[in-house]
Amino acid sequence: MSTVADSTRVAEAAHQVVRDHDPTEVPVQEFLAATFDAGLAWVHFPEGLGGLGVPRGLQAVADTIIQDAGGPVPFSLNPIGYGMAAPTLREHAGTDELKREWLRPLASTEHIWCQLFSEPGAGSDLAGLATSAVRDGDEWVVNGQKVWTSLAHRARWALLLARTDPDAPKHKGLTYFVVDMTGPGVETRPLRQMTGQAEFNEVYLENARIPDAHRLGAVGDGWRVAMTTLMNERSSIGSSGSRRGSGTIADAVALWASRPDLHTPVLEDRLTRLWLRSEAQRLTSERSRALATVGGPGPEGSVGKLVGAELNQHVYEFCMDLLGPEGLTYHDYTMRDLQRGEDYRGPLQQRFLRSRANTIEGGTSEVLRNILGERVLGLPGDLRADSGKAWKDIPRG
Repeated sequence: MSTVADSTRVAEAAHQVVRDHDPTEVPVQEFLAATFDAGLAWVHFPEGLGGLGVPRGLQAVADTIIQDAGGPVPFSLNPIGYGMAAPTLREHAGTDELKREWLRPLASTEHIWCQLFSEPGAGSDLAGLATSAVRDGDEWVVNGQKVWTSLAHRARWALLLARTDPDAPKHKGLTYFVVDMTGPGVETRPLRQMTGQAEFNEVYLENARIPDAHRLGAVGDGWRVAMTTLMNERSSIGSSGSRRGSGTIADAVALWASRPDLHTPVLEDRLTRLWLRSEAQRLTSERSRALATVGGPGPEGSVGKLVGAELNQHVYEFCMDLLGPEGLTYHDYTMRDLQRGEDYRGPLQQRFLRSRANTIEGGTSEVLRNILGERVLGLPGDLRADSGKAWKDIPRG
């Protein structure tokens, strides 16, 4: 449990950063680099690696002080870096020197990160992936295709899960790497969405070379390392705002307040129910964060992701129903990359369209229900016909 001394230490460090680097005046990258150096990027990380070695739950103390002073929300600027890459690097990178080399520019958002997991033939069944990594001396040669890779078009580094032993069962023959997205043999192709934006991408790897020093974990132990990433992914995606009425429900409440001409008793009842569900999710997320204080995120994080994804969709469906015919208007389908600091969510119509992906990205709702059934409720697992078989012998396609 956190102590008063730890909380005071975090608060003092946050106030000092704000005094020395006014977030309303200094560049974002400079400010976030200062928070890393002060140990406030992830307060539970070791000192020198962006943390203070204090309980995870005290992150909220630093974040509140920094954001109340006008500081940025770093997760929104580098979501895969902050939410998934950082905890994976901290736990599995080979040396502290390498961890710091990656973590500081990640924390400052100088280097954006992405995640090369899903493939055309391996989405929900991630362990069935086919991208290969073959050892060549002190390097690995990688060939394959990844898909639905968020921010790959802007990323400097990527988390990569690849198959290194096709003769082993599918979960056993995987190894985890960090790949330079600017290196030879890495090609990124944007995938345009129905919003008009292209935040997802296809990524082709053709004889791309990765130093063995950039391997995370042991050869063949990639699935265990990937679980670190996935548990943190679901926790970060599923976490709601820490303040009452925050998160996507704030959009619906703001719209309701701005359009009294569209009020009806039925819509008022729907909004009330959505607000109550949102508050229940927020409190559940708070409990999950408290549990994570004494350990890493577990399958409970899947609750927040599952509920939050479906709640987001219902909130924006309400907004469209309230707007009526106005909900059919759309601002611009021009494909363009968002600029730093620009609200990636766009107007409400765009947020409604974008929310359709929430129940797919970061683990489909169907898969999350299986996880919760098996790992939280203790229900019998699905029958797995490929259990124990060598990956190469499993039918695909």
